[in-house]
Amino acid sequence: MKTLDDYNFEDKKALIRVDFNVPLDGDFKVTDTSRIEAAKPTILKVLEDGGAAVLMSHLGRPKGKSNPDMSLSHICETVSEIIGVEVKFASDCVGKAADDAVADLEMGEILLLENLRFHDEEEAGDEAFSKALAKHGDIYVNDAFGTAHRAHASTTIVAKFFPGKKCFGYLLAKEIKAIEKVMRTGEKSITAILGGAKVSSKITIIENILDKVDNLIIGGGMTYTFIKAQGGKVGDSICEDDKMDLALDILKQAEAKGVQVYMPVDVLAADAFDNNAKTQFVDVNEIPEGWQGLDAGPKSLEIFKQVILNSKTILWNGPVGVFEMESFANGTIAIGNYIDEATQNGAFSLVGGGDSVAAVKQFGFEDKVSYVSTGGGAMLESLEGRTLPGIAAILD
Repeated sequence: MKTLDDYNFEDKKALIRVDFNVPLDGDFKVTDTSRIEAAKPTILKVLEDGGAAVLMSHLGRPKGKSNPDMSLSHICETVSEIIGVEVKFASDCVGKAADDAVADLEMGEILLLENLRFHDEEEAGDEAFSKALAKHGDIYVNDAFGTAHRAHASTTIVAKFFPGKKCFGYLLAKEIKAIEKVMRTGEKSITAILGGAKVSSKITIIENILDKVDNLIIGGGMTYTFIKAQGGKVGDSICEDDKMDLALDILKQAEAKGVQVYMPVDVLAADAFDNNAKTQFVDVNEIPEGWQGLDAGPKSLEIFKQVILNSKTILWNGPVGVFEMESFANGTIAIGNYIDEATQNGAFSLVGGGDSVAAVKQFGFEDKVSYVSTGGGAMLESLEGRTLPGIAAILD
């Protein structure tokens, strides 16, 4: 696996695919800079070697049309502040404007190209468009894990124009190693904590990781499909009735593979999906009609705590309650605290997937776990066992 450290960028222009698809407020100010900060070490390595960096990214979903609201020009100032070097901007990513800007770029400088998705050819993986992008660099660096699951021009096709001159950036290399630690090289015992609303959205992940983990903690809304499938009463809790047979099959597979499955034994139930609803703790399989389970209860959390603290490798994908409402955030915060304690005791902990990452950020656990993945969909597809096209293109 070739990374930046396999190259010296002196007098070279590095064409770097970054993921600067960042949120902007009404004044076009960046409201979360974490993706830009994550790319900083890769960019600085190129500059410190004596090279220049040509950055390409998408922003939003402009559907192949120029849209001033989605111009990467809005983030230039923020990128400059974070990297500590003034960032130049090209008004297009291909064509004369881009070619001229790249030609004028001197060593030690950074150029940000305009939004790739202003061109339909980007998402189509068009070869001619990829070739036009490839002209902008001597070495291709992919540092955008968040888009590595897409076979787009800038993430996959462009790599074929850099035989022997392509590598992973530091961020993408870290993401690959973090997932490998869970899926291939993790120290036992290995525990996966899967939450979220629906079994259907996690089925491929569950089936793929059953061969790799020792313990599976199931939480969140998908709990109730499993509980009802086993004959429990779940009241008005979210439940996929058409996935109950699937839930039973997962439990059978887990048993056959020797995987211990843990689910809530008690939950905090509410009489409405509302932060101010009436609540009560009830056994998970005895939720009254008119009530719905919205968070894990204290007995469940005590069980989860023991499993997590006895784990050496931990994957957390999905909250165990409706953490967005303060009344139902306790379970998810508790899981974060247990993972924090296990990590301090030497466990490797990987957090990935949109909602769990949001929870980790909201409750201040970012620096208390081993690694927080930046790539939502890419992370999930990796856990499903798929080879991501953006990664395969570098390894090819």
